[in-house]
Amino acid sequence: MPKVCFYFLLHQPYRLTNFAVTDLDNQVDYFASGQYDQNRDVFLKVADKCYRPMLTLLLELISHHPEFKFSFSTSGVFLEQAQAWAPDVIELLQKLSLYPDQVEILGENYYHSLSALYSETEFAAQVKAHEILLKKLFNVRPKIFRNTEMIYNNYIAYQVSRLGYQGILTEAVDRHLEGRPRTQVYRSHCTPPIPVLLKHAQLSDDIAFRFSQQSWSDWPLTSNKYLQWLSNYYSDEIIGLFMDFETFGEHQWASTGIFDFFRYLITDGVKQSSLKFVNPSDVLIKPHARRRRSWLNQLPIYHVDEPISWADEHRDLSAWRSNDFQVDTLQKIYELEAAVLKLNDLKLLTDWRRLQTSDHYYYMCTKYFADGDVHAYFSAYDSPLEAYRRFCIILADLTERCR
Repeated sequence: MPKVCFYFLLHQPYRLTNFAVTDLDNQVDYFASGQYDQNRDVFLKVADKCYRPMLTLLLELISHHPEFKFSFSTSGVFLEQAQAWAPDVIELLQKLSLYPDQVEILGENYYHSLSALYSETEFAAQVKAHEILLKKLFNVRPKIFRNTEMIYNNYIAYQVSRLGYQGILTEAVDRHLEGRPRTQVYRSHCTPPIPVLLKHAQLSDDIAFRFSQQSWSDWPLTSNKYLQWLSNYYSDEIIGLFMDFETFGEHQWASTGIFDFFRYLITDGVKQSSLKFVNPSDVLIKPHARRRRSWLNQLPIYHVDEPISWADEHRDLSAWRSNDFQVDTLQKIYELEAAVLKLNDLKLLTDWRRLQTSDHYYYMCTKYFADGDVHAYFSAYDSPLEAYRRFCIILADLTERCR
């Protein structure tokens, strides 16, 4: 039976208010607009459609099936919003954390930012802030790391290794695998190296993107059909099924049968003993703890000299850095680092870090065809130009505050 590793991401950004030029220097909140708070409304909607039903289902499956395992990570900004508007979501996550042998919580970047590409010190600060919040809410210290949008290269692996993590998750990109399988553990091309676990994009996206697509040749996807696909892999292979948590109930609505599909996938997989569920630590740490250095040296190297991600067709950074809107705003936001830190103003620091969230730059993307459709679906605004307009006015206000 093959090893199956489920990983889910829980994240919601703070969307920008319709900040006007007349709001400059008037202490207007960048992320809320009086009685109408888009962030609150979106979070509560997704909590009803996705977070509550899926977390409840996972808790049921975990408690009834000791063989079942899964891992997840949450951005810090997700946890902030859950604490403010849906504390019962936090309680469900806390109940899941009481099953540490079955549920693994991974390390993350607190603000879901691109800081690993722009500032090593800021990246370390955001990772540390996330660790503190996880300790406070769930009493855990994560051992495995998952960076924003699975963004990864050799230097990011080096940064994560220096921060004390013992493994990392990322995308399997064919141009870097050079014909090798995506179902084995690799090691990073850095010193000291850390093991790398890869996403199986085809099988992950069959659930996350194609499940309700009636034009898809394999629609409708049933649990039996999916289990048959998984059974084609060998016992020494690890199938990384990595996806957004919002897949369940938000991207794939309950009416598509996504919750029943997942329930029967797990219960039938356990009943038939056709799957072995594992978590990242099970394959990246536990079997090799005593001879870790020797084991690492024997792993094939995943040499990634250019940044990759799990987004869009090319699995690169073009979702966030493919036009002048994005490149310009990213450069300017990180140029403010020294000025923001020097002022020692907590509100200013928080605003600056929330503006680093990768979603702001994702919304500015001007791609066409399939990638463009995905960006438009996820965008909080009518157009990339509107995303850029709001961000620039707020950035001007933030810059003035730094002076």
